[in-house]
Amino acid sequence: MKILNAIRELVRKMFPSKTIKEVYSADIAVTDLMLRHISEWDRMYSGKAPWLSENVISLRLEQAIVREFANITLNEMTANVTDDYINEIFQTAIKDINRNLQKALATGAMIIKPLGGNTVQYIPQTEFIPIEYDVNERLMKVIFPETKRISEHEYLTRLEYHSLDPEKGLTITNRAFRSSSADSLGKEIPLKSVPEWASLMESITYPLMKRPAFGYYVNPIANTIDGSHGGVSIFDSAAELIRLADIQFGRLDWEFDSAERIIHVDMAALKPVQTASGLKKLELPKLKDRLYKGLNISGGTQDFFKEYSPVLREESYIKGLEEYKRAIEFTVGLSYGDISAPQTVEKTATEIKAAKKRKYNTVSAIQNNLKTCLEDLVYALAFFNAATQRKYEFICDFKDSILVDEETERQQDRNDVSMGIMRPEEYRAKWYGESLQEALKNLPRSAEVLE
Repeated sequence: MKILNAIRELVRKMFPSKTIKEVYSADIAVTDLMLRHISEWDRMYSGKAPWLSENVISLRLEQAIVREFANITLNEMTANVTDDYINEIFQTAIKDINRNLQKALATGAMIIKPLGGNTVQYIPQTEFIPIEYDVNERLMKVIFPETKRISEHEYLTRLEYHSLDPEKGLTITNRAFRSSSADSLGKEIPLKSVPEWASLMESITYPLMKRPAFGYYVNPIANTIDGSHGGVSIFDSAAELIRLADIQFGRLDWEFDSAERIIHVDMAALKPVQTASGLKKLELPKLKDRLYKGLNISGGTQDFFKEYSPVLREESYIKGLEEYKRAIEFTVGLSYGDISAPQTVEKTATEIKAAKKRKYNTVSAIQNNLKTCLEDLVYALAFFNAATQRKYEFICDFKDSILVDEETERQQDRNDVSMGIMRPEEYRAKWYGESLQEALKNLPRSAEVLE
């Protein structure tokens, strides 16, 4: 894992805009500022946010956010190709889509790139270099870097460049480089000098290819970082709130840690014990060291033992943490209770409806972009399997169970009250925006069942 992280960091260092300009006479479609943000989202998702320390650990809220969105997006998705041959290839290709969609949601975008047959490679935004988008924000030119660390002072890098032209078709070029430094691309070398790349063609053009040779997914979030078409992390808008939540949990953890019972012991009650290094220390035998602190008590009237048990103030810290979580849910487009504790705050019917609508809108936008990605992926799979001439149709459908019609839900709740599954005061609290106590007080005395 350390080697993989080192290689990824190497790739980030080796491909500033200047390097790409020198090699391909082309500019990267995103700024260095955007590249730094992408790197930071990746670190946050991996539990390595810059604000973490020995006393502040990651709550992994980033993973909770993307996991919730990915699960809801895919749980009720049906995606099929009408041609059995292509459909079999497609279903195998997307079997790991949930895990990879989570990474895409975290880093802002991903590419699903066919490798031949039913094999695909999921590439997050941290590992490809966008060169050009069209007016519809479709990725038309992109570089896929592959780096091999041979030794401490030898690095091999292959650049696979996809360039799609509406008139000329798709051109794929491969170039290899060797470097002795982790800070430069180095000198270009023949592909055949590297056994793993020897069979690759330096350049090949597919004039009939009018679409990208991959599926491209991007988060449906406006890029306010550099104004480019680069994807923005689904939790970028809540990055500061996530930092505050991690710090707040650090306070809560410290509260429990600092409130551990300590027994202050007179020095006379401690016995010298020799350590492995030959040094002597004072301790009370057979009991845990952390429970004791030595005291010098003068006079004979004081006790040899004195207990220290402070009062916990955890409720305030927990309440503050839950407020941060609710703010995060609101900011990223989740419903209340997705990452926060559902029972912490009484929610009115209006709040419930608004939260569902917010989440529905976010997930629907993700699904629309994912559908476009999968549609392009199906075409790319058909192309590389010589099946584009077969008559097929891609069918992708998503259920709308997040947002249940209010009247349908209300009628279901009435049925639950009639069946004794829901209490009348619960029904009234939910649909009239009252607390349970108010609802119970406002119920008609004869109301046993709501008609």
